[in-house]
Parts: sequence; C-alpha cells; structure tokens
Amino acid sequence: MARRKKLTTDPKKAVAYLRCSTHRQELSPEAQRAAITAWAEGGGVQVVAWHEDLGVSGGSPIDKRPGLLAALDAVKTDGAGLLVVAKRDRLARSVLVAAMVERLCDRAGARLVSACGVGNGDGPEAQLMRTMVDAFAAYERALIGARTKAALAAKKARGERIGGIPYGWRDDRGQLVEAAAEQVVVARARELRAKGLSLRGIGRALLAEGRTPRNGKAWHVQVVARMTGVGR
Repeated sequence: MARRKKLTTDPKKAVAYLRCSTHRQELSPEAQRAAITAWAEGGGVQVVAWHEDLGVSGGSPIDKRPGLLAALDAVKTDGAGLLVVAKRDRLARSVLVAAMVERLCDRAGARLVSACGVGNGDGPEAQLMRTMVDAFAAYERALIGARTKAALAAKKARGERIGGIPYGWRDDRGQLVEAAAEQVVVARARELRAKGLSLRGIGRALLAEGRTPRNGKAWHVQVVARMTGVGR
C-alpha cells in the first residue's frame, strides 16, 4: 500500500475561521478577529486568509458551511500549517464536526488551534482537553435547544404567537399579513439571487439601491437567506 506523502506546510502561517450564530457582542466576528490577531502577533504568526460563516449554527455540518470549506481549502493552497479559531466552540458545537475538521487539517499537514490556547498541543492531556471542550460545547447547544423548545411550548400553550415577525410581514392582531413595502424588497432580493449574487452581495446591492432593513443598518445574512428562500 502506498504511503501518503507528507505535505510541507509553514507552522508560522495560519488561516483564520470565524463563526457566529447570534448578535452577542462577545461572539461577534470583530471580537473573534481581535482575539486571533492578538494571538498571531504574540506568536509571530502570519494570518494569510480570513474566512467566516455568519448566522450559522455550531451544529451545522461541514457541507453547509461555505466559509469553513473555503478555510480548509485555503490551508492547502496557501501552505498554512495552522487553522485558527478564537475558541473551539466557534469552530463547532458538535463533537463529530470538530473531529472531522481535525482529521481534514491533519491530512493537509496542518493543525487546528484556538487563539485562547485551550486544548492546543500534541500531548495526551491536550487531546483530552480538546475532547472535553468539544463535548461541553455540544452539551451547551443541546441545553439551549431544550430550554428554547420548552419556552416556545409554554408560549404556544398561552395562545401567544411564536417567533419574530419575518421581513416582508407585519403583525395584525396576532396574525401575520403581508407588508406591501417590504414585499417589494423581498421580490428584489429574489431577483438578485436569481442573477447569482451571494447573500452578502444581495445585501450590499439592496443598500446601494437605498433599500434598508428595519434597523436601518446592514442586511444580516440570515435575514437575506429567509427573504430569498435559501435553505428551504
């Protein structure tokens, strides 16, 4: 059996991966980027590429994360010896996904590390710590899911409407009805999607046309995804 050729990578080059599924400030892409930048500067590491998945659950599989796939590809094409995340729960809240990424990095001749330093290293203690951190991240995700499910069930039992009001709709005495002005924007977003624009590209195009979201700021990828039907 032919032995797999060991790839040559630079341990002082890193590809950074950012992920967030909420708007919490401590988990924002900016906070993650700052943590990774500080880590890189402190260790003399050059971050050669940045990739991110915004509005993506930590339990999502690898094939549903274009940012992570791009980061793994960049590790190979840029000869980086490291794939870095701010914390391991930013990589995944799934033991299986974390293990798969570790394996893919190993095949590329690279290591997965976290800027916070927890679980870094090659010894058995570091390996145990990584396993524990990944397991607790998965547990926290399951716990949050269970609490959310219970809270929604309680609201439903009280006859309350569940969930926020999606863009393109408004609340009319407990019933969702179309919001005419917003439906125009939804239609435009779908036109742009049909032309092949990415979710981010659609958001930028809408802003350029003077079509702003309810908060008057930038379009979040989750909102654009719902508007265009991505993931349905």
